[in-house]
Amino acid sequence: MAKGDSTPKNNEIVARTVRLVDVNGEQLGVVATTEALKIAREKNLDLVLVSPAANPPVARIMDYGKYKYEKDKRKKEAKKKTKQTQLKEMKFRIRIDEHDFQTKTNRIQEFLEKGNKVRVVIMFRGREIVFSDKGKEILNRVSTQLQQISDVDRPPKLEGRDMWMILKPKAAPQGGKENEQQSKDEDA
Repeated sequence: MAKGDSTPKNNEIVARTVRLVDVNGEQLGVVATTEALKIAREKNLDLVLVSPAANPPVARIMDYGKYKYEKDKRKKEAKKKTKQTQLKEMKFRIRIDEHDFQTKTNRIQEFLEKGNKVRVVIMFRGREIVFSDKGKEILNRVSTQLQQISDVDRPPKLEGRDMWMILKPKAAPQGGKENEQQSKDEDA
């Protein structure tokens, strides 16, 4: 067997008899493994065990290289379609100016619109830890300002000298962009 490949084929099949399936999907019946292997070799194809748990095991005559290539290709396509979300982080201090607050919340909004989760952190220095309620106010203000596009994934939590929460983007309604386009067309 090839490295990372657990599908028994050709001489790797240990069962004495197999239920043989032809290239076209026709069942040829229960045949001795040696006979099935001989039939596969006459057609210049491989004998692949597709259902080892069945009684008798099911083997199929196929071009294994082509089968494996197509299987890997489908796996790569599926991997491309999955979206990788990242956890971004934005740090605040309790004595933050209004303009800085707006700039940071706008940046958080950009992260959320791209589909990323955002960890919002309030950092306390020295005796500022006494004003943890002020930190919670800032976190609540951020979440209310972004409530149209985000949900709170993890509520505010004090951990050491940091207080943090995690915001996640709101799930898009079923249909996504198609529904948005239809509603724009109807309005026009």
